[in-house]
Amino acid sequence: MAISISVVLLLAILAVIFVRSGGLKLSHALVCLLLGFCLAGTNIAPSINSGLTATAGILDTLRP
Repeated sequence: MAISISVVLLLAILAVIFVRSGGLKLSHALVCLLLGFCLAGTNIAPSINSGLTATAGILDTLRP
């Protein structure tokens, strides 16, 4: 568990740096993809999923 948290934190830091630097290149997209896979294997994955589901539900009720 400690190794996966370290990898998740490292990839999250790299993703933030890449997004703030302006351009998202292929290597940056791969880091973000790896971050997603690592986050899916952690204990926070159900919370992320329920948060995204709730956000989608709220956006679905909005009518333009």
